[in-house]
Amino acid sequence: MKLKLLAAGLLAAASFSAFAGDQTVNVVADGQSYNWNGVVGDGILSGGHDLITFGGLAAGDYDITITVTGQNLTFSSASTFAGQPAEVANIGKYHFVGAEAVGAPGFVLDLAGTAGAGASYTGTVTVTAVPEPETYGMLLGGLGVMGLIARRKAKKAA
Repeated sequence: MKLKLLAAGLLAAASFSAFAGDQTVNVVADGQSYNWNGVVGDGILSGGHDLITFGGLAAGDYDITITVTGQNLTFSSASTFAGQPAEVANIGKYHFVGAEAVGAPGFVLDLAGTAGAGASYTGTVTVTAVPEPETYGMLLGGLGVMGLIARRKAKKAA
């Protein structure tokens, strides 16, 4: 009896940390090679912009953090293709809160700036899925049901 209640409690506690793990994609854009699931336009900041498309993201809301370091270039802004501006956390770090990927073509990042001769940049993109509100509703509903079951058993035992 107590073992079942303990198992149910452990299962409920474990569900608090049930979420999709971060996805980290390494980005190298030197005008020559790209080692991530994406596409860069015509080289480094050609025409003042690099459009980078990240495929493989399911439709949904994400928190996206992008850390960029480079040489011979200056980034003036970063935004999504839909125009959502990034929150600049510190130099070279951009954070998109609640960015939405709508499936095809995926999440499109627009980096704006200027590049000098021999410019290159590298970075890391971290994508975290944002839990849906229904997830928490199901959790609370399940905890409520467990509470009712425990209360009934306590009344029967008394």
